[in-house]
Amino acid sequence: MRIPDRRIELFAGTDSDNRFSGPATGGERPMLTAMLDAQRATLELKCSALGPELAMRSVSPSSLSLLGLVRHLADVERRWFRAVLAGHDVELRFSSADAPEGDFDGAVPAPEVVTASWLAWRDEVAFAREFTAEAPHLDIEGRDAWRGTVSLRWVLIHMIEEYARHNGHADLIRERIDGAVGV
Repeated sequence: MRIPDRRIELFAGTDSDNRFSGPATGGERPMLTAMLDAQRATLELKCSALGPELAMRSVSPSSLSLLGLVRHLADVERRWFRAVLAGHDVELRFSSADAPEGDFDGAVPAPEVVTASWLAWRDEVAFAREFTAEAPHLDIEGRDAWRGTVSLRWVLIHMIEEYARHNGHADLIRERIDGAVGV
């Protein structure tokens, strides 16, 4: 089957074609972690070669921005892997009871905010990867106030969904910033 040509050239970045090269058969953990890593790589790709522009808002009155997505996903990674599954008593990095939209509202174009946001995201992703790799099986459980008891399997599936949804937002925001589009 031939894939039809598109009206526009697809976004090209480093490792763009390798993101979805993980296994399509075999064990469940390798497939889930490869798909989640592909979604994480897609977020990075959508944000590549940008600095302060990462804080550009999508459309008024929304506070949605690429930088806000990075900060939001750092908090999501932290919540599910570090707090719920690992049982660590930690606060979110960017949002709080006093600032529930801190992940997006605090996404400002200051270079130090951009740098700190990426460092936080990378730290949380590294923890999640290590936690997942060291878990004895996908049925380990944690307790969450919203969902109740959840398994590592459920969290991995939820994280793939979370990234995929927000990567759709990132597609549109990036196209608005500089016209870059694609998968």
